[in-house]
Amino acid sequence: MAARRRTARTWEEYARELGHNLLRARQAKGWSQERVAHAAGISGYTYQKFEKGESKPGTPMNPRLTTLTALCQVLDISVTELLPPKAPDLTAGR
Repeated sequence: MAARRRTARTWEEYARELGHNLLRARQAKGWSQERVAHAAGISGYTYQKFEKGESKPGTPMNPRLTTLTALCQVLDISVTELLPPKAPDLTAGR
């Protein structure tokens, strides 16, 4: 029986998992989305989209490093705790 091969992880999947990590960290802190967004210096709408793994509807999130760092500081977690393991290969085809 042939081993099942998993297709390469997509950026969309990675972004969704990152959003889920934000959600868990926020819930662990007991804060609202609006409170986290305000403390990190971003809009509530932007933060809501981030928790869904999106930047704009249907577009995977791709936040700036400064935004990720601010969110980690607000949520009292490290960037390595926030980022999912095994990022997709973004160099393929370049």
